[in-house]
This record gives sequence, structure tokens and C-alpha cells, in this order.
Amino acid sequence: MATTEFKVDLPSTLSVEETKVLLAVKLYEVGKVSVGQAASIAGYSKRAFMEILGHHNVPIFAYSPEELRADLGL
Repeated sequence: MATTEFKVDLPSTLSVEETKVLLAVKLYEVGKVSVGQAASIAGYSKRAFMEILGHHNVPIFAYSPEELRADLGL
């Protein structure tokens, strides 16, 4: 994966680590990166990042109701 670096001034209430996690969660949530890419951005393993997603109420598997019904055979 090619990377790009950018610099941003953060409010004093946010740490760099917290900002990385929040950015990674949002990028994953909107489908811009995979869970592995998001974990890398945040600086965590995939497993740890999936737990972080749960704390932010972001589903790991995004099924539409129709897809879920089809998978369950309903």
C-alpha cells in the first residue's frame, strides 16, 4: 500500500494516538480502507482494532437486512 504523509494541527484536547484511531475508525466505517489497513493506520493488530470498532459501535461486517436474510435462508 502506497502511503501519503500529511501534517495537521490538533487541538490540545486530542492526542496523536487518539486522532489516528478516530481517523482509522471513520475510514473503515465509510469503506475507504480495509480492516487491516485501518488497523495499521491506528497502530494496532487487526484483532485489537476490531475490538476498538466495537467500542465505537462500528460493525465489522456490514450486512444489509436483505443480505442477512439471504445468508440465513429466510
